Amino acid sequence: MTMDTAAAPMVFILDDEPAIRSLLTETLADAGFRTQSFGRAREFETALGRATPDVCLVDLSLPDTDGLALVHRLALERGAAVIIISGRAQVQDRVTGLELGADDYITKPFDPAEVVARIRARLRGGRAAAHSGATARFAGWIAHFDRYALEDADGQEVPFSHAEGEVLRLFLESPKRLLSRQQMQESLGGAAGESFDRAMDVRISRLRTKLREDPKNPRLIKTIYGAGYIFLGDVTWE
Repeated sequence: MTMDTAAAPMVFILDDEPAIRSLLTETLADAGFRTQSFGRAREFETALGRATPDVCLVDLSLPDTDGLALVHRLALERGAAVIIISGRAQVQDRVTGLELGADDYITKPFDPAEVVARIRARLRGGRAAAHSGATARFAGWIAHFDRYALEDADGQEVPFSHAEGEVLRLFLESPKRLLSRQQMQESLGGAAGESFDRAMDVRISRLRTKLREDPKNPRLIKTIYGAGYIFLGDVTWE
């Protein structure tokens, strides 16, 4: 069913293959999304200066820029979820994309219905986050999920990516509770396996660094080997 409404989520599509852009545009329109599509990164980034989409679908093999570098910039500078769609199917490519901040990774050739399902999963997570508060206080820190920044007691801010924010929110919404990797995968979406596990390890390591944790003995995000993770701070939501 098509929903032609300004309230429909906006998806930006960046792919240099016209057939892929047409397929995604038609599929997403039928599923109720608004779209804008681009064949070049320059056009895509210019459009980002005028509007913030809800989700960005980004191909890695682009003629005018390094797709992975673009994904990394999007993850750090924008609030949109970033889903890679790429013909690079090796596990290491998936791991690298997720480590650089992508929220999900879909390989070509793909089932259009799967793309719709992955986008909806990301948007459901975003809506749940919006409903549960935009600001959390814990251990001298303030997490601003509306602008993706951690603020310390002196008012200095450290940015975090959309993907890192999803992990942080999961911890802050479940303080002092063990979270297994399976629970994290089910909550955050994406396919289970080596690439998910590696991506989680990297995101948690980066969060610990931003929270100025001792890597050998972190006080907030604890690893329970063979079981998962636990967040030990007291949390207040605003």
